[in-house]
Amino acid sequence: MRWLKTITREQWKVLAAAQLGWMLDAMDVMLYAFALTAIREEFALSSAQSGAVQSITLLASAFGGVLFGILADRIGRARALIYSILTYSIFTGMTATAGSVAALLFWRALVGIGLGGEWSAGSVLVAESWPAEHRGKAIGFMQSGWAIGYMIAALISAPVLTHFGWRWLFAAGVLPALLTLWIRRNVPEPEIWRRTRREARTESLGVIFRPPLLRNTVVATLLATSLLIAYWGLFTWVPTYLSSPIERGGAGLTLFQSAAWILPMQTGAFLGYILFGILADRFGRRPVFLVFVLGAALLVPLYGTMGENESLLLALGPFLGFFGHGYFSVFGAMLAELFPSGVRGAAQGLCYNCGRAVSAFAPMGVGALADRSGIGTALAAVSVFYVVGAGLILLLPETRGGKLQ
Repeated sequence: MRWLKTITREQWKVLAAAQLGWMLDAMDVMLYAFALTAIREEFALSSAQSGAVQSITLLASAFGGVLFGILADRIGRARALIYSILTYSIFTGMTATAGSVAALLFWRALVGIGLGGEWSAGSVLVAESWPAEHRGKAIGFMQSGWAIGYMIAALISAPVLTHFGWRWLFAAGVLPALLTLWIRRNVPEPEIWRRTRREARTESLGVIFRPPLLRNTVVATLLATSLLIAYWGLFTWVPTYLSSPIERGGAGLTLFQSAAWILPMQTGAFLGYILFGILADRFGRRPVFLVFVLGAALLVPLYGTMGENESLLLALGPFLGFFGHGYFSVFGAMLAELFPSGVRGAAQGLCYNCGRAVSAFAPMGVGALADRSGIGTALAAVSVFYVVGAGLILLLPETRGGKLQ
């Protein structure tokens, strides 16, 4: 662990800002997943309709990711991060005021813009601030914030939903806005971005659609699309799967049991994010990625068909969390290494969030399949997208240790 001593205080601050932003991003977005049953009952929504609300959030997050990626190239990585956190925090709080399905859709769409923007700004900020040989580790630590945020959402959801209702749950989502005060005072812009601005090397976004960058743009977008379809199709519905009656293909757990089952899963996810980054810096992005996504492809069908066996679900949860999340650590590092600084924020935002836009239909599709075949079967069906991702990663170059341009 000698490498820890080589990281500067400023670099740790950058990582802390991005990790906390991503953690609170996860908390805000997963509040909807935990509140889903209560929202469905209040507004009399079917599974497909309630999945469509999450789909609207994801569609908006795709727009937000591209928008904040462009802003990160123009106004700075740290400033764009601040604005994205403010956006998702304020509008998560406003979700509590929704008195109709239309209002719910409106606020969740605005939340999505900030949610998508946080990753675009934060991942570039970390990638450009940390040394090349430790970039994978840094992104892994940043991504681990998602698991922590998911666990926070699980911990606060059961008591708040039980005693106060879903509106107070979303009202608590405004608290991440306070993080921006610390970021403004403590997080500097990366030197590579400042140098690019001084030398006026910010390029037109169009360069990523022309050779030699076009191939990277297309394959990276398809890769993000396949994995985000798998992720949102699966994990949006896991809390509902756990709490749904066995006769509807679920596990039949109580609300408090569901939260307790999710915590070990997200502990596995936390370890998966971090270990992926460490292994990717040691062995390369592609081989480690293949192990993770193929592991997820094997586990998801098993998890989706074991609803009646509570002990097995609890035992499989950490492994599903480990393999079903850890591979996301590849994106912040590899995408940064595929594109030059002048368009890095926009390129990462575009590739990752175009994938998010397509994946927006995953919660709705899984919900529709759940209405027909049961939620467990619907979850098992998403495993095919992990296999697709395994094939696509082989079309991208190995970028381990590459210095940013």
